[in-house]
Amino acid sequence: MEKTIIIKIVNKSQNPLPAYQTSGAAGMDICANEDVTLKMGEISLVSTGLYMQIPPGYEAQIRCRSGLALKYGVALVNGIGTIDSDYRGEIKIIMTVLKSTPFAIKKGDRIAQVVFARYVQADVVCVETLEDTVRSSGGFGSSGIR
Repeated sequence: MEKTIIIKIVNKSQNPLPAYQTSGAAGMDICANEDVTLKMGEISLVSTGLYMQIPPGYEAQIRCRSGLALKYGVALVNGIGTIDSDYRGEIKIIMTVLKSTPFAIKKGDRIAQVVFARYVQADVVCVETLEDTVRSSGGFGSSGIR
């Protein structure tokens, strides 16, 4: 396992810092810093009161909590949000609900999780052709149903 990284956080909320709920958890839970009611067809930007300093070469991936998704249809509008290492603004979560029943978020509720991931930046090179592979341009189910 890779050594840990240091994430500096300014917490302007009354909520605890993000924390792992189990010893094997990949994501730390993040709490809401406001009361919001999610409604189907509406997009809400939910405040956390958290500001992070992420080391260069890492990103913070904001993900939905699976229990909220399964039980209540809560979803992140952008799937997985990326917080870049040079961003210093407040972490806000772009949320909606996919069911017709509104979902009430209370200040202090665990609404999302953050996973820190290493990344590399790419040098993009324009070429005329790409190397061929067995798969080639096959996609969208081209490898079969099961």
